[in-house]
Amino acid sequence: MSAGRVLIVDDNRINVDLTEFLLEQAGFAYATAVDANDAQAQIPVFAPDLILMDIQMPGMDGLALTRRLKADAATRHIVIVAFTAYAMKGDELKMRAAGCDGYLSKPIDVASFGQHIRGYLEAPT
Repeated sequence: MSAGRVLIVDDNRINVDLTEFLLEQAGFAYATAVDANDAQAQIPVFAPDLILMDIQMPGMDGLALTRRLKADAATRHIVIVAFTAYAMKGDELKMRAAGCDGYLSKPIDVASFGQHIRGYLEAPT
């Protein structure tokens, strides 16, 4: 039995490979999407509990997709965590204003990654 279902939305294969490895080690089921369109196609099929949302992607960016998902009654319950290299002052506030439930910066802290994901899934929404 998995600890939860996580959809990784990221167009960088190196980031995805590391994230998949860490999620697997922590007992999570996962799927990946390379962009917003791919994510929107996978969400009804995979039914994620949490989405790790890259912010800078080709086409629709992660904040626009987050706004869309949080505006839809069928997907607003999904925990969305901004998963980004943006770490300037005010970036986290901007991401939360778009509807992100949390924020994890890249590069990934491999020692605590699974614990952070578990924490987001266990937090009251």
